[in-house]
Amino acid sequence: MPFYDLRCPICDKAYNISASMADKTEKRIPCPDCGSFELETIYKGSPAYIKAKSGGKCPNRHVCGNGCHHGG
Repeated sequence: MPFYDLRCPICDKAYNISASMADKTEKRIPCPDCGSFELETIYKGSPAYIKAKSGGKCPNRHVCGNGCHHGG
C-alpha cells in the first residue's frame, strides 16, 4: 500500500499514513488523533515546480556545477 501525506483540518495535525487508494479517495481513513474522516492531501513541490519557480535555473547549481541536468 502507498503512503500518503495527509493533514487533518479539524486538529491541524499532519501524518504520513499507509492506506489503499480506495480508502483515501473514499475518505475511509480516520485521523489518528480526533477520528475525523476529512483528511486532506498535503501536496509537495516537484522538481518541475522548483525549475519553474527558479526561472529554469537549478536551485542546487552550486552543487551541480556546469553539468547540471536540472535545467540550469
